[in-house]
Amino acid sequence: MKVTFSKKLAEMYRLQQEPYFKLFSSLRERSVCVMVKNNEVEAIGRVLADRGRPLKERFRALFTLKNLGGSAAITAIGSCFSDPSALLKHELAYCLGQMGDSQAIPLLTKVLQDVKQEAMVRHEAGEALGAIGDPSVLELLEKYSHDPVVEVAETCQLAVGRLHWLASENTNTDTFSGCEFLSVDPTPPALETDINRLRERLLDESLPLFERYRVMFSLRNINTGESAKALAQGLKCGSALFRHEIGYVLGQMSNDVVVEDLAAVVRDQSESGMVRHEAAEALGSIASDSAMAVLKEYLGDSARVVRESCEVALDMSEYEHSGQFQYADGLVKLQEQPNTV
Repeated sequence: MKVTFSKKLAEMYRLQQEPYFKLFSSLRERSVCVMVKNNEVEAIGRVLADRGRPLKERFRALFTLKNLGGSAAITAIGSCFSDPSALLKHELAYCLGQMGDSQAIPLLTKVLQDVKQEAMVRHEAGEALGAIGDPSVLELLEKYSHDPVVEVAETCQLAVGRLHWLASENTNTDTFSGCEFLSVDPTPPALETDINRLRERLLDESLPLFERYRVMFSLRNINTGESAKALAQGLKCGSALFRHEIGYVLGQMSNDVVVEDLAAVVRDQSESGMVRHEAAEALGSIASDSAMAVLKEYLGDSARVVRESCEVALDMSEYEHSGQFQYADGLVKLQEQPNTV
């Protein structure tokens, strides 16, 4: 999961060279760290850790910390892995991976190794270790590539593949090409650009998962209605991990041609919670009236991860329709209430 950053946020990314944007840049520039005091970071961390606050407020605080970066932000994020919300913990791990800071490796390692954590949380910790890209975790990821929890094992296999790719000469010709979508991806995209051929490979479950993920990100990068519909066919594939990632990239694309495909996943009570939650958050990124109607319908779902995802997704939808400049607005709110620091 992972809160998907939509077209509105992608447009903001293109403004990141502007001086007023420095505090909110997703590039984690070092200048950010000296512009924000540690006590401000700690105050935002307290919002994140406050279980009495609405989850949507805690998510905004989390993404503020992600954007600020640095050791204080990592500490604040890492302190919340005892939270009862699997969705929040999953998102904590995602943000630590996207920050790309090796200081987070011990935290993520502990989460991956903790068999008491939910599968979707451990999976995200494994993916985050791959996203950081430090070769020191290769042995750990190889070990957990054989974990009895399928989603954890498959995630670690992908992360091992990413580390091998980073160490190979192929990095000179392949690219991750994820900047448009503000994400560090588990694999590079495939070099193929023909949608029909990509669709065939996407749905070919005899191919290695790493190769099918490459196809997935290539279809995402094409970013048309046709490529979105091709991706949506993957929502019926066998691997829950694969289906959940399909939901994530559809949310990144934010194309309303797949609203019904995603809605069908949210409505399917027999589907894995980690897949339903990703479909719900994708609907939040699309933010159409029909998408929001589905989210409102499932705010009371029996699965906690689904109803919480609907809450967060509706907040993202409201953001999409608002005049707000920044989704990750924890610092702005803090500065509006200086007595909270």
